Amino acid sequence: MLPDRARIGLVEDDPIMGGSIVQRLELEGWQVTWWQSGREAIGAIPAAAHALDLVICDIRLPDVSGETVFNELARQPNTPPFLFVTGYGEVDQAVRLMRSGAVDFMTKPFEMDEFLKRIESGRRTTSSGVRLKGYYLGESPAIQHAEDLIHRYAGHDLPVLITGETGSGKEVTARLLHQISSRAAEPFVAVNCAAIPAELLESEIFGHEKGAFTGAQHRHLGYAERAGKGTLFLDEIGDMPSPLQSKLLRLIEDGSLTRVGGEALIPFRARIVAATHRDLAIRGASTGFREDLYFRLAVLTVEIPPLRQRPEDIAWLLDRFLENAVSRSDTRIRGFSALAEEAALAHAWPGNVRELRNRVDRAVALSTSEWIMPGDLFPEWASKGRGAGFVPLADVRDAAERRQIERALEETGGQIAKAAGLLAVSRTTLWEKMTRFGLADRMRSGS
Repeated sequence: MLPDRARIGLVEDDPIMGGSIVQRLELEGWQVTWWQSGREAIGAIPAAAHALDLVICDIRLPDVSGETVFNELARQPNTPPFLFVTGYGEVDQAVRLMRSGAVDFMTKPFEMDEFLKRIESGRRTTSSGVRLKGYYLGESPAIQHAEDLIHRYAGHDLPVLITGETGSGKEVTARLLHQISSRAAEPFVAVNCAAIPAELLESEIFGHEKGAFTGAQHRHLGYAERAGKGTLFLDEIGDMPSPLQSKLLRLIEDGSLTRVGGEALIPFRARIVAATHRDLAIRGASTGFREDLYFRLAVLTVEIPPLRQRPEDIAWLLDRFLENAVSRSDTRIRGFSALAEEAALAHAWPGNVRELRNRVDRAVALSTSEWIMPGDLFPEWASKGRGAGFVPLADVRDAAERRQIERALEETGGQIAKAAGLLAVSRTTLWEKMTRFGLADRMRSGS
């Protein structure tokens, strides 16, 4: 039985379904409040929000839609998490609601046992929009938003498209999605579509039969087959050749594959997660990437922002990668010097998280001190005549200015004019500096 404090709100107009859900949930130990119209829920939930662990809401209601209920209540403080119940024809709407902050959705008809699991998962994962577990990808609001989406997507078998610059952590995100899903015990099979020659990629993904082509002396099982009931991760999907895109589209739509040189249809049971550094929506309008494939892959999407747009994660990543590197070596490194941290915060990180990890690994391997110095992270400075223990003054100044601007924007709720007043600069000057430090992009994206 669930704890006494566990309370649920139900927004459902159908008296038979609503009564059945209430009866079962009360048997499971929930305290249930039932509203039979959207307007009734909008009027009552704000006052009860602090006491609710979860709201289950039908999308199709007689007065206003469940989406309207969610959008109205999302403006209120302490809004409880929402799980939507939807018909098959409303799946796109439910996916849109998840991207806006809903924790989950279920398609009718559903099994009650699975429904109860989703309810418990929804209230355990988030309470008033705040996750109870620690974050895995970083500490910044931008990366926490991305990770929250991944947790919402984990309970579904729909394709996921992960976008972001090279080195930003797309494969790490895909592995997290696999690890927290029901497929965690099954294989995670990663394919880099840009690293395999085009003439071999079809055979590598779909496999081939013996004698399918010159040199095919044995049957070969492709990545799609080897993924079993797990996850097939297609990295750099934007570089997949056009003919293979058509075959991948058929795989998704038909749920089966055919090996090269074969005729038998083989069931495909894995979940597809794709990643790209390209804007496939733009490419889909030209001849580079099939538009129909893009829409089949981008049912659920998540964008991983570049490291320069989430400087709050730099120190967190430094510590994490240092701990990992030290555990694999015989060094006695204790941490980063203050100057090294300043240098890291000032660096633009064009190679994103991958560059940061490589620099930490190299610093651990080469450092002769207990404390990593700026020159250990950035040995290229030596060729420019800089001492290993010094940070360029321009970099120190930039890092300090960036922190002050972030504080001013946080203090003023992002109001440029007020922030400029606090910093004693013009709005134009402030905006120019925000653009240079990547803060303007963060404000545009809302992260």
